Amino acid sequence: MTRLTKVLPLLVTLLACAFLFVPIVMSVLAGLTVNYFRGLSSGLTLRWVGEVWTLYSGSIFLSIQLALACLVVTLILGVPAAYALARRPGRASRILEEFISLPLAIPGLALALALLQLYGSYQGFRMSWTFILVGHVLYTLPFMVRSVLAVLAAIDLQTLEEGAATLGAGPAQRFFDIVVPNAMPGILAGALTVVTLSIGEFNLTWMLHTPHLKTLPVGLADAYASMRLEVASAYTLVFFVMIVPLLMAMQWASARAQRITE
Repeated sequence: MTRLTKVLPLLVTLLACAFLFVPIVMSVLAGLTVNYFRGLSSGLTLRWVGEVWTLYSGSIFLSIQLALACLVVTLILGVPAAYALARRPGRASRILEEFISLPLAIPGLALALALLQLYGSYQGFRMSWTFILVGHVLYTLPFMVRSVLAVLAAIDLQTLEEGAATLGAGPAQRFFDIVVPNAMPGILAGALTVVTLSIGEFNLTWMLHTPHLKTLPVGLADAYASMRLEVASAYTLVFFVMIVPLLMAMQWASARAQRITE
């Protein structure tokens, strides 16, 4: 019985990993084979990856641009908002926090439709990538606010601020020298979430995009609908090559910030 209790969790973990990784490996191999239906016997090639780059390089750069811009905006808005909520805990702060999190409870298509109804008549704005950026910020801002707020709630923020104020630090100095360094693990965790969600967001972007403004997920859907399966699978491979190193780098930065603050 003891042996079974040790082996069973391992088997469940291996099955879960296989459930996740086997489709990924098959998709990657499909993007590297000459002919998917013949399998590896047809040989390996980078032809399909080259076609993806030729056809969708604009989508790749647009997704990176949107993710970085979304990160900057959520940092500018989210960190001060979390700081304000942490300084004045109470019923009003909880209501405001739930209001900020409201876009998470609304389907992305409905949120996009609301934006189209509100700003659709502004043609210059509607045809710009900043229109998609607004949707991404609304969707990802709650993750930044809650990540930073969780860290600030775990420290004695009031005592730290009172000590800094006693030494003559003004509000801005206290924010940048006390709050931001202590909240850095939450900021990095929120940044990781914001960037990955922005790059991978589909429903909202699908409603807001134009034919000349396709992000990675929208381009992937287009590739699966209108291209060979090998091209679509190569597109998935490009997506993984972009997102996995980014995730690893940001996880490393978050873990390092956590060790420094400890």
